[in-house]
Amino acid sequence: MLVDVANHLCPCCGKPRSLAHLMDLYERNYKLMQRLVPELDLPFESAVSRSGSDFPLHLVLVERDRYTLTIRLTYEFVDENGTRRQPDILVRAYRDAGVAEALECSHRPPWQAQEEGDPKADAFLSGQWRRNLMLGKWLEYLLEHGHGFGLANRPRVAAAA
Repeated sequence: MLVDVANHLCPCCGKPRSLAHLMDLYERNYKLMQRLVPELDLPFESAVSRSGSDFPLHLVLVERDRYTLTIRLTYEFVDENGTRRQPDILVRAYRDAGVAEALECSHRPPWQAQEEGDPKADAFLSGQWRRNLMLGKWLEYLLEHGHGFGLANRPRVAAAA
């Protein structure tokens, strides 16, 4: 069952109540990622998912480690100014823990909070909450529009002549 994220927000300010609630959101995003990308041990470096009701979705493998996978999910728009990507999200899936985290960039700053109520902790939680809430909503949208990177949408390798 997916987490009801509204119950994890402070009614006064709309911020996440705790790091534990943020981890619940990470678990929810992982389950959505598994639906979008059934094989998180990707057998390809990049792929495009096409939908009859949405833009082509580009997936690019950024980094693969023993327990993690970092991918970029984006739409690519080509216009007179060149190629632009929106939204352009780096997602790190932790396969061993069953969580997926939206990253601002490939290397996020380390946790620097000193104690409960530390402004750095609040800023970190708020930023992570917004990014990961957006990721979850976008993943739901993509799935509703039929996107996926299962067997049918894998890149094809040309047969040897």
